[in-house]
Amino acid sequence: MGVAERKLRQREEVRTSILKASWDVVEKEGWQALSIRRIAEAIEYSIPVIYTHFENKEAILLEFTREGYLQLSQQMKAAKTLSDDSRRQLQDMAEAYWAFAFSHREHYQVMFGLGMPACDLVNRVEEIKLFSNVLLSVLEKAIAGSSQPGQDVFLKFHSYWSILHGLVSIKMMSPTEGHVSSSLVLQDAIGGFIRNFD
Repeated sequence: MGVAERKLRQREEVRTSILKASWDVVEKEGWQALSIRRIAEAIEYSIPVIYTHFENKEAILLEFTREGYLQLSQQMKAAKTLSDDSRRQLQDMAEAYWAFAFSHREHYQVMFGLGMPACDLVNRVEEIKLFSNVLLSVLEKAIAGSSQPGQDVFLKFHSYWSILHGLVSIKMMSPTEGHVSSSLVLQDAIGGFIRNFD
């Protein structure tokens, strides 16, 4: 192995160790505990080394956001294949979204820590576009087969995603079940949304 290849491999190893150390901090202490100093201490490198790989903490967070959206998109695509009926697909995808949020809490929190991503972020991050396109394709199909085919697909997109994100956020803030189970609330909310295509 040549010198250039060795340097490239070492650089990739340091980058990987930065991401792993970051994830370890997040899993143990939450996103608020993550800092460049903590990462540097964990991998036993100086702070400037971290900055040669990531411009700032936000760049590390963006890496985890991309990873989270990629995983979520894969799960949504898998759920979409469970049925050919667009209404059933919406229900299956809602359940997959819900399952992802609670089995990948840390990713979900960084993906939505400051609310829904702004449009300019969606246009810059390919993984967010991928996720959006999965939802839009099913919504377009549902609208085309509805009694009102002229409905605004982007309005339906934001409504659907808002339902999912809102329910997940409520559940994350108060994890104990109330007098109504969270899965029943999810089914009722998505069921009501789907009935609008009649």
